[in-house]
Amino acid sequence: MLLFWSFASLLVAATLALLLFPLLRTRRAIETPDPDAAAAAVYRDQKQALDAEFADGVIGRDEHDEAVTELSQRLGSEIGLPGGKAAQAAGRVPWILVAALLVLIPAIAVVLYARLGRPEAVASAASERSAHDMSQREVSGLVDTLADRLKTRPDDAQGWVLLARSYHALGRYPEAAEAYDRATTLVPEDPGLLADYADVLAMTQGRRLSGKPAALAARALALDPNQKKALALSATAAMEARDLDGALALWQRLRAQFPEGSDDARQVSAIIAEVEGMKGGAPRTAIAAAPPSSTPAASGGAVAGRVDVSAALASRVTLTDTVFIYARASEGPRMPLAVLRFPAKQLPTEYRLDDSMGMAGAKLSAASSVIIEARISKSGNAIPQPGDLSGRSVPVKPGASGVNITIDQVVQ
Repeated sequence: MLLFWSFASLLVAATLALLLFPLLRTRRAIETPDPDAAAAAVYRDQKQALDAEFADGVIGRDEHDEAVTELSQRLGSEIGLPGGKAAQAAGRVPWILVAALLVLIPAIAVVLYARLGRPEAVASAASERSAHDMSQREVSGLVDTLADRLKTRPDDAQGWVLLARSYHALGRYPEAAEAYDRATTLVPEDPGLLADYADVLAMTQGRRLSGKPAALAARALALDPNQKKALALSATAAMEARDLDGALALWQRLRAQFPEGSDDARQVSAIIAEVEGMKGGAPRTAIAAAPPSSTPAASGGAVAGRVDVSAALASRVTLTDTVFIYARASEGPRMPLAVLRFPAKQLPTEYRLDDSMGMAGAKLSAASSVIIEARISKSGNAIPQPGDLSGRSVPVKPGASGVNITIDQVVQ
């Protein structure tokens, strides 16, 4: 903001300088002949001409005397007239005009900018980061309000699902696990909900799937053998247990769920190749401990695209970082309308946001236009921290595809 007003002030000052310099510089009076001397010179010339005519006999004494008298009267009427006023006026500075310009030019500039410009853009650029941080606190407040409301409505299954997903998106895993436990008690046969519960429960025990998370994933697969997240979680649990044959079968089932050549298919194929290498005694490298992106099918209000990291910041991304992708209305409240979270080791990747990822009842499809933001969190916290990496899209309509985001900024 300070830089903008500095440039604006310099432009106004330059304009005033161009206008006032010709008025303020020293103006010399225009050198004009003395009018009295000029009149006397004319008189002398005409009298000499009359004298010559009289001497030559062209005119008589009476005519000569009468013409000389007339010349004398004319000379007397001309001598003493004010003749230096123009020169005096030329050297006088028009101070009233100077003062008027000093007042009017800045005033006109401010009024025109207020009417035709965008004054709010100056303030919004400076306050955007603080507004963003405030929006995250507002989201946390809304989630806490939902939790308080559910204390009086313990059988509200949809409310518990919303609360669990909101806690999960905010990185509040113990609270999310409790909410998922309540939600799955009310809705015991939803395989997607069971898989989400297994995922967040694994986060509370250091990303380990052994025990209850693995049991929940198996329970989800019993209800839907092709549930993507449950397949990935069960395959990862088998890897942890060193059951390579079981893990390989599960990864192959998962790969069959994705279109050939898609990013998800390539990721799963890489894991399958690694498991096969482990079975053959090849050295073990890093294996994805979290499922590949398995977002719901696109609806009319979904937004999809690809997220990547700029080459300048790629070296600052570590495998333990967390990626948050969220949509917010381009105008109005900054509360996220949909949130997606996954490990940074999956970058670059395709993403999809829709109404099923809404927080506290928010609807992506209801917005007139949205901005998609991606942030790599070093702490795993949903609230931006200094050192995080971020990027965003231009405003797009719900239902847009190919909304690509490059993470190329560092949060200060």
